[in-house]
Amino acid sequence: SIFFVGRNIDYAIGMEGSLKLKEISYIHSEAYAAGELKHGTISLIEDGTLVVALASYRPLFEKLMSNVVEVKSRGADVLGLTTRDRAADLSRTADHVIAIPETHPMLLPSLAVVPMQLFAYYTALQRGCDIDKPRNLAKSVTVE
Repeated sequence: SIFFVGRNIDYAIGMEGSLKLKEISYIHSEAYAAGELKHGTISLIEDGTLVVALASYRPLFEKLMSNVVEVKSRGADVLGLTTRDRAADLSRTADHVIAIPETHPMLLPSLAVVPMQLFAYYTALQRGCDIDKPRNLAKSVTVE
């Protein structure tokens, strides 16, 4: 299982990333509001669990960092996504960091979702999944 965690708009980005990963790579993943991590979700984290920490929302960056510390202390491997100006801060705790350019807060989700979609795409490709025709999706999802 892969867990996506984020606060505020980063939670929504995590939901999109998790959905895309499930749709095309068939890997179980869930998105959680990082503030709810201690309400049961944290018990699912063990050595080697991948946690994707979305940290692009500046006002809650420090709170998200405390969640990253929590999952790391339980053995998670953390892939973080943040803005370029926060990448060094996140890289002190996360195992890997994807940095996106700074932009207006209203446009930030449009930038942040792209690496999540690419993560799903390349994961599916690596697994040998048919990316253009995911199994069991309704025709309305795969064809206009």
